Amino acid sequence: MGRLHSNGKGISASAVPYSRSAPSWLKTTPDQVVDQICKLAKKGATPSQIGVILRDSHGVAQVKVVTDSANPQVQRYGSPSLRNPIINAIHPTSDRTIERTTNPLHCDAMPSATQTRLKLGAHGTTSGRLAPDIPEDLYMLIKKAVAVRKHLERNRKDKDSKFRLILIESRIHRLARYYKTVGVLPPTWRYEAATASTLVA
Repeated sequence: MGRLHSNGKGISASAVPYSRSAPSWLKTTPDQVVDQICKLAKKGATPSQIGVILRDSHGVAQVKVVTDSANPQVQRYGSPSLRNPIINAIHPTSDRTIERTTNPLHCDAMPSATQTRLKLGAHGTTSGRLAPDIPEDLYMLIKKAVAVRKHLERNRKDKDSKFRLILIESRIHRLARYYKTVGVLPPTWRYEAATASTLVA
């Protein structure tokens, strides 16, 4: 399989275990996994950091297997999606409650069929959810583009960096188009090189 922006043809990848059920030795319950995700998200951990902590410290290799969720992406916990309306958030600065949905990978979700409620305190995010406003993979691409652009301001004759910046911003536009299609980003969201540094500040 050809690579997007290189001449490589490598096909190596990590193999996901075939088992679709939680291991017998794992004592962590789905509720505890969800609470741990929420706790780490409130501390400012990124979705990938949360996954590493759950794997190394709690023995949770796959959140999807433990919580029996249809959506394995921890990144979208609490993010408002057009396809998956996740939370009905009230103003985050007030100590109100919000309904949990049936997707346990969202911090306002629950693993059982019983409806429970999750408190939102005064330290909630601006949109009333714990997930970042910009998905992590898109955020990292924007951060890389900002770093390359700063490098070009000091080294204007670096033609290779100019070319690499074009490739990076191409991936940004492609990924942003996908996230707008699935409803993770609003339709009016747009990447602009002049204001990109404010997104990663």
